[in-house]
Amino acid sequence: MRVLIIGAGLGGLTLLHGLRRAGIDARVFERSSYRATQPASYGIHLNADGLRALHACLPDENWKMIDAAGSPVPMIIRFHDPLRGVLATIDKRFPEDTTEPITKRRAISRGNLHEALLHNTHTDVDAEPLVHWEKTFTHYELHTHGVRAYFADGSHTDGDILVGADGSNSRVRHQRLPGLQRQELGIINIAGRVPLAGAVAAALPADFTDGSINNVVPARNGWMFLSTWPTGEGDNTDGSNGADEYVVWAWAGSRDSYPDGVENLDGIHLKQLVTERVHNWTTPLRAMVDATDAATITTVRLRTMPQLPEWSPSRVTLLGDAIHNMTPMAGIGANTALADADHLRRALTTGTDPVTAIGLYETGMRHDANQALALSTRNARNAALAGPTNRTMFRALLRASATIPALRRKIFGSSI
Repeated sequence: MRVLIIGAGLGGLTLLHGLRRAGIDARVFERSSYRATQPASYGIHLNADGLRALHACLPDENWKMIDAAGSPVPMIIRFHDPLRGVLATIDKRFPEDTTEPITKRRAISRGNLHEALLHNTHTDVDAEPLVHWEKTFTHYELHTHGVRAYFADGSHTDGDILVGADGSNSRVRHQRLPGLQRQELGIINIAGRVPLAGAVAAALPADFTDGSINNVVPARNGWMFLSTWPTGEGDNTDGSNGADEYVVWAWAGSRDSYPDGVENLDGIHLKQLVTERVHNWTTPLRAMVDATDAATITTVRLRTMPQLPEWSPSRVTLLGDAIHNMTPMAGIGANTALADADHLRRALTTGTDPVTAIGLYETGMRHDANQALALSTRNARNAALAGPTNRTMFRALLRASATIPALRRKIFGSSI
């Protein structure tokens, strides 16, 4: 079997390693160059699902790189009032998350994770690269016993299976499932990142800097998310200025809460918008925004795939953002992509014919993806679109849940 993987992102590279460990010939085709500059981005919290997938798919050397680059962080979610401290703390740690070496939750920079996944992918024993760079996929053709992928440079290659791991604007998805399109949520995040050093490190309390997930919930409109990640040597535009960690923050608001053309504003004007919205917040939060380099501040329009319908399997399938792109408001998009790669690896190594194996994978993938999509979309809408009455009720429930375990479990899940 020969598997063609379109896209050298986290899911595509994890699948590459997993298939090759299983003795399956797999190659990745990526449109960018090997060292293409990438903008600074969110770090990643690797949860138990993502870590199990990486450990199952990667060679030992690659896994050790991830283990060394990641920093243990607690699975704690805090909700803060902008002036009066913590409204509620949700501790979702499980024994395996804190004591089991493989599944112990880690924060890692996207750059370091990508570097670990690229390790030992330069050439195969027959000198053919495992990852072909500057290969822009255009379309595919299905044949009786395989699939042919075409590229913008006029070349093509043949395989038994084609996997679209080419991100949220997936060309593979556009051809395979042309009616399945991302939806606009009417929400825009203004996001920035600041080194955890100097005045910022001194001002922010430990609750904000221990790697937990923090949500600042004002009484009226808007919402702020913030967390810390280790600085990534693999990030091309890191913005850490020598600090070991940085804070990522994001202000979430409905599109109509911003001035027209907000997505065209530069970082200086975006910073002014957020500064206005937090002008009466507690000093540490205002100091964090004030210390953020405007060059790191940008807008992120929140979009999501709809709930995935059923479709008949073929020799072409998809994983990660290519099929279930979601908002960042649940923090599980990358982990879901990693789990996809592991599930597809297992399906393709069962010995069944490729189309049957893909059908089994897609059934499970749709189930898991639809749950993740629902959670991510609900979180985004609750954060940015809730009216004053709903916000007041939510803040009251948070306060009550801090002292009533049964209510806390009802709101945040039976596992708490």
